[in-house]
Amino acid sequence: MTLDEKLAQLVGFWVDQGDEVVAPMAGEMATSTRYEDATVHGLGHLTRIYGTRPVDPVERAAWLWAEQRRLVTETRLGIPALVHEECLTGLAAWKAATFPTPLAWGASFDPALVEEMAELIGGSMRDLGIHQGLAPVLDVIRDPRWGRVDECIAEDPYVVGVIGTAYVRGLQDAGVHATLKHFVGYSASQAGRNHAPVHAGPRELADVFLPPFEMAVRDGGVRSVMNSYAEIDGVPVAATTEYLTDLLRETWGFDGIVVSDYFAVAFLHTMHAVARDRGEAARLALEAGIDIELPTGDAYTEPLAAMVRAGLVDEALVDRAVARALAQKDELGLLDATFDSPPTEIDLDSPAHRAVAARLAEESVVLLRNDGVLPLSRPARVAVVGPNADSSEALMGCYSFANHVLAHHPEVPLGFEIPTLAASLAATLPDARIDVALGCAAEGTDRSGFVEAELLVRDADVAIVAVGDRAGLFGRGTVGEGNDVDSLELPGVQRELVQRLIATGTPVVLVVLSGRPYAIDWALDGEHAAAAVVQAFFPGEEGGGAIARILTGAATPSGRLPVTLPRSAGAQPYSYLHPFLGGPNEITSADNTPVRPFGFGLSYTTFERSDLSTPAEVDASGRFAATVRVRNTGTRAGTDVVQLYARDVVASVTRPVAQLVGFARVSLEPGESATVRFDVPTARFAFTGRKGERIVEPGTIELWVGGSCADRETQTGVELTGQVHTVTAADARIVDVEIVR
Repeated sequence: MTLDEKLAQLVGFWVDQGDEVVAPMAGEMATSTRYEDATVHGLGHLTRIYGTRPVDPVERAAWLWAEQRRLVTETRLGIPALVHEECLTGLAAWKAATFPTPLAWGASFDPALVEEMAELIGGSMRDLGIHQGLAPVLDVIRDPRWGRVDECIAEDPYVVGVIGTAYVRGLQDAGVHATLKHFVGYSASQAGRNHAPVHAGPRELADVFLPPFEMAVRDGGVRSVMNSYAEIDGVPVAATTEYLTDLLRETWGFDGIVVSDYFAVAFLHTMHAVARDRGEAARLALEAGIDIELPTGDAYTEPLAAMVRAGLVDEALVDRAVARALAQKDELGLLDATFDSPPTEIDLDSPAHRAVAARLAEESVVLLRNDGVLPLSRPARVAVVGPNADSSEALMGCYSFANHVLAHHPEVPLGFEIPTLAASLAATLPDARIDVALGCAAEGTDRSGFVEAELLVRDADVAIVAVGDRAGLFGRGTVGEGNDVDSLELPGVQRELVQRLIATGTPVVLVVLSGRPYAIDWALDGEHAAAAVVQAFFPGEEGGGAIARILTGAATPSGRLPVTLPRSAGAQPYSYLHPFLGGPNEITSADNTPVRPFGFGLSYTTFERSDLSTPAEVDASGRFAATVRVRNTGTRAGTDVVQLYARDVVASVTRPVAQLVGFARVSLEPGESATVRFDVPTARFAFTGRKGERIVEPGTIELWVGGSCADRETQTGVELTGQVHTVTAADARIVDVEIVR
């Protein structure tokens, strides 16, 4: 291969990149290279050919198959391009199914269902000739002010790791390579601002941010990793060999591909200013371990070629990356493909897609408060009001095709069915009169709709008030990439609207459709609280129906909070994984006690957890069984999320006051009970010791099970004995669960 042919394999090309901003700095970074010129020597990746603008999938597939044949027959080496797409809430393409956002995956606590969803997404991608998906996001939530919380799974690294690894398995079982985002530390940005510096220390990185990625690499066999935009302690991750090569490859054994986040290589010059020009940026990234530059060849083409020819970059580094790129194409079957038969018809939103979307949406809805008004008992007149009451867009996240791309094409229909909450309630309550009013917009200060909403609510038996977010990008919307906030109040004048409607005296059921948790203590507690509060994190195309079924009692809520419900923006950043001095105490007058703790969620039935039992002792290098009895003590069938927590009582470094060890969804009929057995490797109690190694220390571990991290309903303890155990790759990272009825 010539140098030009090698470099062509290390870059993507964004054929449809236009004026729409669907990536950071996309307008400023738009390539001026003609596609015909960019493919003379071949091409590594085709960037988002389905997901940049609304194109008919079958017509676009015909173009893709023809283009791949051209690359095979008309370039000297005959190597086809690898096609990648976004797929966080489903394939980001016109007419494709839109699933719940990752925060909803976390709220479901159901990795098996997430794996099933990912396999469906991967099947759609494979049928369209897509080889790599840019998901899942494994950033651990640290600050809800960050706009990209919408894309994250949870604030607990174990939940992120288990559910994220399930997504990886599902996508890759369908024949599509998953890509872990964003390696590493991205979500710890200063003050929750996108791309802001990260000041996390090595212990926090090792104990909080890295474990999900390690699980997805070692337990999930992921084939691709994407770098974080972040700088950590002044060093951009895109130029950090210690993470991208030493840790990822040499320690964890990753043998796949590292791709750059969009424009991240050039950002080393333009944003971070650690490189004098794009050639030097290419050198830094290539040396660090970034194999493929996405979305286009801003640095790995002529700028890198000039550095190699001048002797400033060893061509062996180029060869290393090319070998990995070709190995990936070979693994995907691209090198032998003939591209003879493009699909002539394809259903990207099949009944199977919708069934899984409905199940996941239903499992993810969290009931935060209920004074008995729910489930609704045959109301004659229902007022359905609020900015999110009759909005399809309010059900979808930032990386849904509708909010990511179609927002720039208002003349184009969605291409799939997504009933609003109001429409779903009308279908679920056919005998009730349903009156709908906007009340106010999701953003802005317009209160002109208050009076109409108030009149409807006064005349109703019950009011369903839907508030929250409108997902978008870089200032378009209230949450999503680039939409960071300095307040955790509901956007605009939504709080004012809700409080006026509560004051009418009509029972108000507040439904929060959002991509981040908001400070809604005023609606949850006190004499002026709502009658009930339901939290739904962008539940997708079947979300309206799922919420309607829960409100009317056709389904019982089983979602649990994957992120703490905050008291205020001033209490951030906050995590339930805090040491004693990180929470409320007598030493400070500032109170960061959450309004609802991690793991919280109500049901229409009640559960009793009892008889938590463990061995008295276990070696620090071993594993043990923890069993707990769970009984449905109510009158309705329901599903409990059984949560096993632990606290390391005394350690050589400060440890969290609570840490989730394992979890399980258990469905029980009224009066039915089951025993849940957690097979716990002691490595679940590992932390980074003073010498920088991950260790398990002997000592006392408190264990408990309850309705949240703050609820010690049944508790016990285990003594870790023997010597300090240094954790290795051979140590299990996942708790096995068995349910015995």
